[in-house]
Amino acid sequence: MTTTGFFGAFGGKYVAEILRRPLDELEEAFNASLKDTNFLFDLEILRRDFIGRPTPLLYAEKTSKDLGGAQIYIKAEGLAHTGAHKINNAVSQALLAKKMGKTRIIAETGAGQHGLATAAACARLGLECVVYMGEIDVRRQQPNVAAMELYGAEVRAVTSGSRTLKDAINEAMRDWAASFSNTHYLIGSALGPAPFPDMVRTFQSIVGKEVKKQSQERKLNVKALVACVGGGSNAIGFFEPFLDDKSVRLIAVEAGGVGEGRGNNAVRMAGDAQPGIVHGYKSRFLLDSDGQVGQTRSISAGLDYAGIGPQLADLGDKKRLEFTSALDDEVLDAVKTFARNEGLIFALESAHAGAEALKLAPTMNSSDVIIVNMSGRGDKDIFITSPVFRPDEWKTFLKSELERLEEGTEIHQSKIMK
Repeated sequence: MTTTGFFGAFGGKYVAEILRRPLDELEEAFNASLKDTNFLFDLEILRRDFIGRPTPLLYAEKTSKDLGGAQIYIKAEGLAHTGAHKINNAVSQALLAKKMGKTRIIAETGAGQHGLATAAACARLGLECVVYMGEIDVRRQQPNVAAMELYGAEVRAVTSGSRTLKDAINEAMRDWAASFSNTHYLIGSALGPAPFPDMVRTFQSIVGKEVKKQSQERKLNVKALVACVGGGSNAIGFFEPFLDDKSVRLIAVEAGGVGEGRGNNAVRMAGDAQPGIVHGYKSRFLLDSDGQVGQTRSISAGLDYAGIGPQLADLGDKKRLEFTSALDDEVLDAVKTFARNEGLIFALESAHAGAEALKLAPTMNSSDVIIVNMSGRGDKDIFITSPVFRPDEWKTFLKSELERLEEGTEIHQSKIMK
């Protein structure tokens, strides 16, 4: 944990004066919570009984044998409640907010997994929940939107700007500035103004701690950890316990989208991201010639953010992390490979890490172990993957569902008339 809010040149607290007070209040409460036995006990119970921790470390036996080279293991965070690692941070921050006396939670979400986790945590802890989501992401992540609303959350579609994650963050920040007396802004990734990067890393480090314990129990010769990286919450939590162990390569995989060129991908650290200050913190961002946040593209809604968490930017500059990228086509191939070989459907975000592992394993020794963080499962992506994997059947299904719904509406209306 930092004491200044900076990681090398990155991080900080670049916000309007009105947000200084809630951020200072939050930092004080967070630091106190780490020494509060009641908070830690309540959190441990929630992790065990609500989230379902620990999650398994699964040997990808068939995939490893097919590829040759290193043995691949999968940290199956997708088997946690709500289907992704996001629940670890959401439950922790929601519990902290409740102990601070807050009654309302706001959040931003891209792929919808953070919003879903926040909505579930708020339902469990009895807190009001509002989730900001870009209009484009709302359209392509309808299963998660429906689930958030079922948990009782209000999902607010953001129609400004590019209508994706960065715009959702802007709207959530505006809300918090006007309502912080009773509201906590539950940031989902390891970014934003201090103390959020520290908080998210700390609450997500349960993933890496479990991996370290599980791999030591099995006496695995771990040589590489691979995680996808958008803002960076799953990556930094996964990597954190291994940062000082230079014998383990830490590989962060960005969204290669459809290829090279501005606007075709979300490659920051493996590309030409520049230092900048956006959303209250300093890091590396894809900026245009005017210094404005550039457009990005990815098949995965959770990786199309133009920036990266400040600690990850610092670790990249120091060469502790290796950054690479995976193209959309490689990601889809990885989804199919792990589904057919291991019985796990990776989320599109997580499949970026899977794609890198498929390329990396054949270059390593058979005694080496690669651990992939399956940060989420792919249920949420059915509206994206089905048109690719089975387009004709998917069109037929949607047409029949529309006909059924229209018929059902007519029947319902006729009953009302009677």
